[in-house]
Amino acid sequence: MEACVGRRLLVVGQLRVQSVDRSVGWKSFTIVEADGRVHEGADRFLALHDGSGTQRTYAYCLVDHLRWCVREGLAPGRVTLRDLERYMGAVGAKIPGPLGVPWRVGKRPYGDSALSTAAACLKGFYLEQAKSGVNRALAEELDRSRLPTRADRRRRLLGHVTGRVAANPLAPQRVRRRHPKMLPEGAKEKLLPVLTYARDRLVVQWLADGGLRIGELCGLHLADLHLRSDAACGECRSPHVHVCRRHDNPNDALAKGRVPWSVEDGTVIGGLIKRVSPAMVHAYFDYIVGERRTVAAGHELLLVQLAGPGIGQAWAPAAARGMLRRAGRRAGLGRVRPHMFRHSFATAVLEASGGNLVVAREAGGWASTAMVDEIYAHVDLHDLAFDAALRTVWGQR
Repeated sequence: MEACVGRRLLVVGQLRVQSVDRSVGWKSFTIVEADGRVHEGADRFLALHDGSGTQRTYAYCLVDHLRWCVREGLAPGRVTLRDLERYMGAVGAKIPGPLGVPWRVGKRPYGDSALSTAAACLKGFYLEQAKSGVNRALAEELDRSRLPTRADRRRRLLGHVTGRVAANPLAPQRVRRRHPKMLPEGAKEKLLPVLTYARDRLVVQWLADGGLRIGELCGLHLADLHLRSDAACGECRSPHVHVCRRHDNPNDALAKGRVPWSVEDGTVIGGLIKRVSPAMVHAYFDYIVGERRTVAAGHELLLVQLAGPGIGQAWAPAAARGMLRRAGRRAGLGRVRPHMFRHSFATAVLEASGGNLVVAREAGGWASTAMVDEIYAHVDLHDLAFDAALRTVWGQR
């Protein structure tokens, strides 16, 4: 058994998510009642995902649903499929009802991706409940299957799969192709002048040129940065960084990728390797010899707080999002989100490489080219070649 070395409350409320710091350097998550007792059903389900990033996501999805059940006066054994459909409609509704949503005060509706995650979480939770004899009728309605699609057969690397695949009646209809929200034209050039700190300029430059996720950027350690040619790791001749998934970061920043990494002779080896531009290196040295050097930090993370009572502590992803939101308003760009930089980066790489999905996959750090193809490989409606093709069809010059 792994010993708990600390506990920290994350959400205040009647039902809340609680993290448990494990002695092996990672966190697990559970749900507790108002009196501090662990919610047995939720804990049993979340334990199935212990040690994974999915556990934290499912914990917050599930606590939202359990709060709704309390508000509706529903015990787990009385929930029906119709109730779950009403819940999915409530969390995804763009317009609140006449009485609002009192159990979700101040929260935005779920998007398509969040609704799919919530559907998977609810199905797994009630199937696990049924194993203990709770609400088996609901589990039978949820435990549906379908015929395998071509994508299923490809994932299994078999061309003759005839078995049935699990289906979820709560899942929303999948959006086959999305047009991601990207930054306005020239956003980086407009953001940099309105930023006071070199740290903030580093964030904008690294998000724009590196295509990093905000969790990856805030989780970078100084040892992960190999910003000189022919680094000691020997894995990339050009300046680069190693994005490593760590569960013990003091700011709770967690990289999404699970690429194995290690430290050999004081040098970080492995992880997700991403090249850096000369502008990223310049922004790093501008920050490191100035603000970072003058702040006493008791950690090795790259980004630190520069003011306030938490000066010197690790800078959290939520703080970076707030900085970009305020900077976007000052620059007249509206709300700027960190992932917009990643969308713009991927689209630019795809266009510059002539639509090479492998190049875009490696530059952005995706697991497969299918994700790049589905999200980014679409025609720009203002592209010159696209415009010329339409005008030819229309009989125009």
